[in-house]
Amino acid sequence: MNADQIANLAFLGLLGAAIAGSYFMSQRGNLGKTAQQAAVWGLIFVGVIAAVGMWSDIRNTVSPRQQIDAAGEIVLPRQPNGHYYLTLDVNDVPVDFVVDTGASQIVLSQEDAARVGIDPASLRYLGVANTANGQVRTAPVWLDRISLGEMQDFEVPAVVNDGQMDGSLLGMTYLDSFDTIQIRNGELILQRD
Repeated sequence: MNADQIANLAFLGLLGAAIAGSYFMSQRGNLGKTAQQAAVWGLIFVGVIAAVGMWSDIRNTVSPRQQIDAAGEIVLPRQPNGHYYLTLDVNDVPVDFVVDTGASQIVLSQEDAARVGIDPASLRYLGVANTANGQVRTAPVWLDRISLGEMQDFEVPAVVNDGQMDGSLLGMTYLDSFDTIQIRNGELILQRD
């Protein structure tokens, strides 16, 4: 810390001590109750500071996210709903995908297509896909770039779904670009050699 920071810290400490001292003086008849309230507020303050400091650990425990380890493996933990999710940068925009080995292609929802710079209204929905909810129309598109960490793919084929989707699907045309796909201990592991 430099001299200015030390001076600011000392000033704030003295100011805090003066405020606390005046409060305790005004409450000197109820010092037991005042000390109890001060202890409760102190514990709340310490708890908030601890939660902020450990937020990333808490978030990863409650809802673990994808990781790329030192060997270049992409590790996707199974989420509480039983699915695996992968976030890819599509045209420099992060898009969350459900990994779906039952989907033959990358399938973008209309919302995600719009976010990555594709106008769903201008597309020609000439294709048909069979889904669990019946047939839907699809429009072929090319994604300029897909990035995952250091991995980049260019001119990747995909389709935009004309129906309602909760999210986008990462199908086999992209998954086939990996040399290894395995499920181990509740984790989906992808690796390119």
